[in-house]
Amino acid sequence: MTIINEIYKEETKINLFSIKEILWILFVLSGSFFAWLEVGNLMDFYEIGILIASAISLILVGKFWNSLKMLSYWVAGLSILAIWEYANYSNKITANEESFLLIYLISSQAAIMWMSALFVLAMLTYFIAIFSKSIYVGKVATVLTWSGAMFGLVGMMVRWRESYIINFEYGHIPVSSLYEVFILFSVLTTLIYLYYEQKTKTKALGGFVMLIVSAAVAFLLWYTFDKQAHVIQPLVPALKSYWMKIHVPANFIGYGAFSIAAMVGLAYLITNKISQNNPNSSFVKSMPSTEEMDDLMYKTISLGFGFFTIATVLGAMWAAEAWGGYWSWDPKETWALIVWLNYAAWLHIRMSKGWRGAPMAWWALIGLLVTTFAFLGVNMFLSGLHSYGEL
Repeated sequence: MTIINEIYKEETKINLFSIKEILWILFVLSGSFFAWLEVGNLMDFYEIGILIASAISLILVGKFWNSLKMLSYWVAGLSILAIWEYANYSNKITANEESFLLIYLISSQAAIMWMSALFVLAMLTYFIAIFSKSIYVGKVATVLTWSGAMFGLVGMMVRWRESYIINFEYGHIPVSSLYEVFILFSVLTTLIYLYYEQKTKTKALGGFVMLIVSAAVAFLLWYTFDKQAHVIQPLVPALKSYWMKIHVPANFIGYGAFSIAAMVGLAYLITNKISQNNPNSSFVKSMPSTEEMDDLMYKTISLGFGFFTIATVLGAMWAAEAWGGYWSWDPKETWALIVWLNYAAWLHIRMSKGWRGAPMAWWALIGLLVTTFAFLGVNMFLSGLHSYGEL
């Protein structure tokens, strides 16, 4: 009888697993089909291909990372609620000044403000968890981080819809301006970190990673209130291309992974320094081992290098279509090459010479400075074909 009960339990688990997988696939396919019905007439052959590839990728990632499924359900639910709320007003342009839900929760700007607050709170809570040695506080930090990522994605989805509401000709995926890509960077960096948090089963690195996300949030808030950068603007002609939809996200997965590696490197150096002076420090005991942090630096730089390589190739192909040549030694292109060579050298030295530890952690930190200049400094101090991204 016991054996029969065990077999029944296993079969029930398998059936539930299958049902969950089927529901996930149906969810993604339904959303993709709805998108095609709504704007399929505006898509060219390549954009339809991107939609299909995105659906397949989301299904596969969700299959191996269950947490992404729940995040997607929440993002879809809140985004649909916001779109529905806009639809209830005859003057949709002013709806976000009249609807309580839109003003305080799920208009793009409200959601992005929530994202900003939650990410900063998450950073503080992660550090409190380290010094208080509280498992509960660590769990709260993780919930805050997931919630921030959710609001960030909702903000981007609703902003996409708002761009069409303001002016149909303005409509575009929100990855075109410096304001929008800072949101993208914050969300992608956070999601990559959350994946590794679950894999490594430690929350001790959360505060360090959320430092760089909070820095991005600080820039975003300054950019919003000082420059009014959140105002939706029409796309410049150079960005009206399907290439933007794949080049920019791939680029920022790379930037996000490189940033995580740098912050893990910072945690490594601090932990290593303290352990030399006080091996029994409570801080050292609460942190992962230096070997684990070294391995995580390698994994995140490998991930970032792969996506940054793809983004660079896609950018060259876009340049050939837009400007008639794959490479023009534009400042942005030149610094992208410098970033690529930097991390290629990091990986080469690691794999061929077996370098580990503090030198590689310092290199990861310096690499972040190089990457930051390539991402932001070029826009501030240099001009070229990519001048549409300047401050």
